[in-house]
Amino acid sequence: QVQLVESGGGLVQAGGSLRLSCVASIDRFSTITMAWFRQAPGKQREPVATITDIGNTIYADSVKGRFTSSRDNAKSTMYLQINSLKVEDTAVYYCNKLASRLPWGPGTQVTVSS
Repeated sequence: QVQLVESGGGLVQAGGSLRLSCVASIDRFSTITMAWFRQAPGKQREPVATITDIGNTIYADSVKGRFTSSRDNAKSTMYLQINSLKVEDTAVYYCNKLASRLPWGPGTQVTVSS
């Protein structure tokens, strides 16, 4: 059964850090380019970080230098280290394939207070 489960979110003060995790129960995870997305209240879901099968990463301009994506293919898990959090990072964060999206997981809520 295909499943994406995100975790690690929480309520943090601006300037703080979080580490998000995503366990992806999908075939051949190690060969798939994955991505982190986020959806802020009243806004469309947007990609913030992409990570290829071998760990090459691309980041949205708004998060460059603060977000770091990584993956452990042996555990079918990917991570998003978020540093220097800003209020505007408040959103629900999701993981998914970059292309040919799978059903979305529940996401994990990140709330940043000023």
